[in-house]
Amino acid sequence: LLASDAIKSNATSLGNYKLTFYCPCAVCNGTSSGKTASGTIAAEGRTIAVDSSVIPLGSRVYIEGYGVFIAEDTGGAIKNNKIDVFVSSHDRAYDLGVQYANVYLLG
Repeated sequence: LLASDAIKSNATSLGNYKLTFYCPCAVCNGTSSGKTASGTIAAEGRTIAVDSSVIPLGSRVYIEGYGVFIAEDTGGAIKNNKIDVFVSSHDRAYDLGVQYANVYLLG
């Protein structure tokens, strides 16, 4: 899932971001409700946590190698060029560890 020319020409490149992963458990999320900072219920394949001063909540974001997500959540450790990607289980979050990818803000 490399960024296509269409994505690159219709999006703003934000650069290379550090990706971490979290699940709905209280350890990862601070609560087990699954509720995000924007009021939605987090969903794998859709929800990311961002620094809302860099990527506004509600923004559509393309993460190269992963696809399109919506900035629905924030977190105390999510600052500057770091994104926390929501996954459905703690084991999956742990297994994915830390990765890096180019990120684009979709218009």
